[in-house]
Amino acid sequence: MAGQTINDRLLAARHSIAGQGLAKAVCKATTEEMIGPKKKHLEYLVRCTNEPNVSIPQLANLLIERSQNTNWTVVFKALITVHHMLCYGNERFTQYLASSNSTFQLSNFLDKSGVQGFLSNSSLSLGYDMSPFIRRYAKYLNEKALSYRTVAFDFCKVKRGKDDRTLRTMNAEKLLKTLPVLQSQLDALLEFDCTANDLTNGVINMAFMLLFRDLIRLFACYNDGIINLLEKYFDMNKKQCREALDLYKKFLIRMDRVGEFLKVAENVGIDKGDIPDLTKAPSSLLDALEQHLASLEGKKGSAANTPTQSARCVNYDLY
Repeated sequence: MAGQTINDRLLAARHSIAGQGLAKAVCKATTEEMIGPKKKHLEYLVRCTNEPNVSIPQLANLLIERSQNTNWTVVFKALITVHHMLCYGNERFTQYLASSNSTFQLSNFLDKSGVQGFLSNSSLSLGYDMSPFIRRYAKYLNEKALSYRTVAFDFCKVKRGKDDRTLRTMNAEKLLKTLPVLQSQLDALLEFDCTANDLTNGVINMAFMLLFRDLIRLFACYNDGIINLLEKYFDMNKKQCREALDLYKKFLIRMDRVGEFLKVAENVGIDKGDIPDLTKAPSSLLDALEQHLASLEGKKGSAANTPTQSARCVNYDLY
């Protein structure tokens, strides 16, 4: 069975009769059809975020309402549409989600019915199989909104010019407060934790592509922050050095997890030219950082020299 279901058509017709254009567009973007939201509907909703006479709270709440549906495709597509708005819509949309108490309450979501389950046993289990990814995706979007509320900017949209990167030029005190927020958002994204074998339909595939887009930008930002942190490390006090060293060790762990995500991206056919090459810093850098902290704490060991090129932990520029 292809195309929109009877429920989709009835709902769209009801909104059309009532003259609720925004509600109709949201309905069309989040149908039960097992494909990602259509480009024309997403583009219309993005344009709506730039219109002064469109209520951003109404748009956001309509999407949140759709995420409370019992059908996994509707819920997943509502989350995808929100993610698309966060990436490409007016910042007013992000600001509203970040400032409101409206979050996705999907930690217990489970679709036991599947989609078009009467067709085959495999279809019956699809909703059950997709449910964990919906729960993780919702958690990531909540974390993305929380990050914006905490730091007042979107890590995925910060400047990346060589001399004016936001985290590249941040002072040490602010950097030590900002990097943990970025780490939490990155962790939530990596917890999506899918394999190439999980990407079996157009809905989850579209979510994965949006997550891949965010990951590339998040990690570029993360890398900028870590380079900045290392360059400031030898001028920090003991407490700051301890925090910075902990952040750097966490960064190294996350590099491995990011590498695993990028392998999935490569396996599903994303162009290798769009996938960054992660080059780790030599282990001698970590040794130097630990020795310097030890010297500040009065332990045995000598202070290290300030890292220069070795501090460039990830050797690539995305933009």
